[in-house]
Amino acid sequence: MIESKYLKENIENIQRLMSISALKHFETRNLGKLLRLSKIRQYEDGEAIIQEGDMDPWLYFLLSGKIRITKEGEEIGVIGKKGEIFGEMRIIDDQSRSATVVALGKTVCLAVDTSAGKRLSSADQKDQRLDFLLLLYRIFAEYMSNRLRLTNEELIRAKKEIRRLGGDASDKEASLDADMDSFMNLP
Repeated sequence: MIESKYLKENIENIQRLMSISALKHFETRNLGKLLRLSKIRQYEDGEAIIQEGDMDPWLYFLLSGKIRITKEGEEIGVIGKKGEIFGEMRIIDDQSRSATVVALGKTVCLAVDTSAGKRLSSADQKDQRLDFLLLLYRIFAEYMSNRLRLTNEELIRAKKEIRRLGGDASDKEASLDADMDSFMNLP
């Protein structure tokens, strides 16, 4: 991994942040706070960005490249859209990393140190830290809402496909329940 120093709060960097869809509606003052807690990280093909089980405080925005997400060695998905957020679950629930994230090809990310409230310097640091946390949670809420909408659409497509293939989901579920019951009653 190649890593920059913490980024500077300047108009060019704020404009770059505004090009990330998850951040384009935020005030420049809040984006400046985010910059002061952020670094640019570049990864090579196959390099781990997040390791399942770790407790690091970093939140990521994909700037270029692609990532593969796996859990217990099973692929969950591949993400390649600029601005996608990953690593947010650890920040929200304060538990260990639930999955491993690996770079697919050269990958560049904006890495936000969510534990670095000390980098927010002012006379009223507590208010600045709270503002920063509110910004993060607003980003999370908007992103999770988008993910939930996509998941709902995928669920509807899957249910329609089940119906198209010869039955509705409740028929398949009832059949599975009957199979489980007969399996459980074997001598």
